Amino acid sequence: MSSFHPHLLDRRLRLVRMVVWVAVAALVVVFFRTQILEHSKYQLQSETNRLRPIPLPAPRGIITDRNGKLLAENVPGYTVSLLPAADEDSLHATLRRIAPIVKLDSVGIERVLVRYRRTPYLPVTVLPNATFAAVSALEERRLIFPGLLIQPEPKRHYPDSSLVAHLVGYIGEVTEAERAQRRLAPVRLGGLLGKDGLEREYDDSLRGADGVRFVEVSALGRVVREVGAASTLPPIPGRALSTTIDLDLQRYVAQIFPAGQRGAVLALNPNSGEILALYSAPGYDPNAFVGGVDPAYWRSLTLSPAHPLLDRAIKTFYPPGSTWKLAIATMALKRGIVTLRSHMPIPCRGGLQYGNRFFRCWHAAGHGDLTLTDAIAQSCDVYFYQLGLKLGLTSLLEDASGLGFRSRTGIDLPNELTSVFPGGTDYYDRVYGPRRWTSAVTLNLAIGQGENAQTLANMVRFYQMLASDGRARPPYLVHPAAGTTASLGLLPDQLAGLRQAMVSVVERGTARGAGRFGGSIAIAGKTGTAQNSHGPDHGWFIAFAPAEKPEIVVGAIIEFAREGPYVAPLVTRVIGHYLGVDTTAASNVRIVLPADTAPHSRQLLPGPPSVEDSTIVPIAPTDTSVTPPDTGNATPAPRDR
Repeated sequence: MSSFHPHLLDRRLRLVRMVVWVAVAALVVVFFRTQILEHSKYQLQSETNRLRPIPLPAPRGIITDRNGKLLAENVPGYTVSLLPAADEDSLHATLRRIAPIVKLDSVGIERVLVRYRRTPYLPVTVLPNATFAAVSALEERRLIFPGLLIQPEPKRHYPDSSLVAHLVGYIGEVTEAERAQRRLAPVRLGGLLGKDGLEREYDDSLRGADGVRFVEVSALGRVVREVGAASTLPPIPGRALSTTIDLDLQRYVAQIFPAGQRGAVLALNPNSGEILALYSAPGYDPNAFVGGVDPAYWRSLTLSPAHPLLDRAIKTFYPPGSTWKLAIATMALKRGIVTLRSHMPIPCRGGLQYGNRFFRCWHAAGHGDLTLTDAIAQSCDVYFYQLGLKLGLTSLLEDASGLGFRSRTGIDLPNELTSVFPGGTDYYDRVYGPRRWTSAVTLNLAIGQGENAQTLANMVRFYQMLASDGRARPPYLVHPAAGTTASLGLLPDQLAGLRQAMVSVVERGTARGAGRFGGSIAIAGKTGTAQNSHGPDHGWFIAFAPAEKPEIVVGAIIEFAREGPYVAPLVTRVIGHYLGVDTTAASNVRIVLPADTAPHSRQLLPGPPSVEDSTIVPIAPTDTSVTPPDTGNATPAPRDR
């Protein structure tokens, strides 16, 4: 039979038809699975090859003072980035071509490469805070740089710069160590968060949530389309933060603070705990940290002997000096040991003999026989030596703990230090050995020296109790801290008597003459001079006004000021300014400190007293022959210890 027989041809035709139908069916099944069942998978793969995600940083919440004036805001800025490269060598080559245009040095190139190694799947930031000139130069050459991205982004700006640096803080890129914390896990690498101050304390609410947009790229990685490539997820702005700060007062404090000096000023409302001003000097420029701090500037801050990054209101402690005498008086009055009219057995003749040591008073000629009120006004050391002995070391330590001198204030700022004060007599056993110390330790504790180191914030909190109804109200900037049970435990007439004694300090005592800067209002305050083994003594002054119904309490510490009375005009001028008193006559008066207030070359950060500074060391006499500086007819009193 021939192979072309009709029967054979028909059979072969049926076979071919069957093969064709099987093939068509297989193709239909494959197409159905690809186009219908696995549509999402292949679409995502296609979109991934075609689209690149670009993070959209959320604008941080603004920070304002109590009157709505800006402490921190957002301004328009530009970020220059490169889409993910095939490898590090390709990125390096592109950066070397970009470098001459935007003045990117080798250190800057290495910083970009470090960012790429952390997140090779995301666009790598080249210039986080690009200038308009750099953006213009790159836009002109966009075609020769594949993967170049230039996008506007909100940039943090601090209008008052160093005036609010320690208060507001600064921002910076999140580190891998920080992202290991649970609350920071959602922050992408390269994202920004607060590093200090209010920016850090309230970062969770200020930060907001980043969005994302997509750009379309070609097979060579060039941007084909930026608008409309895919749906954009807009960022969620951070929440605004309203603080208790009075920016006008903050600016005034910075304006009159002695130039070139180190120290801090803290002002608050004694009836609520609201902080009105918090200033620390020297300061730094938080704007310099936006977009990444320059390494040279960072080195200048960290290596400076003045430690400008240190907030001296809450992160440094000092011996409180004679500002502590009000605490001793409070303890003694509460326990009924003395009244405001009580005299001590031994009048002041320039010092007190205790055992084989002579503990001196700051006034070598002596103050004579004084009442407690007069002893506060004249800051008589001999009176308080004896009052400390009457109180007893155990009671002194117990009451100091109850008044909060061994704790933090609870201020809503990060890294507040805990004040240093012995918790009991076992402290001395550990430091000096059992029975190797005597009750002489009480004498130095009674005048604010010895094993006693307090932050400015903690001392102001104590004076806040004196200025109010005797109860502690933790200082705060945004939200009050948890309530405290600390109380002076004084009767109303005792509290009024202490206030009147503090008025005497300003009117006829160690701060006489300084009250003129407060005009006609009655100011109650206390000076303090803190001994410093590394240089000139530190000066304190804490005051509140009006004395009969206080509305503001202000404390100041100036390092190496030598005496508290030199600090008093600064505080009283701040009080006068806040209360709206006419200070025209004082506006042209420059607060001048003694010429020898510069620190010694070996000056260290203040810290807890060492054994060498222990209470068994007699207090050195002071030199009263130095002429006080001209403070505009305000005559500071002799040196106060």
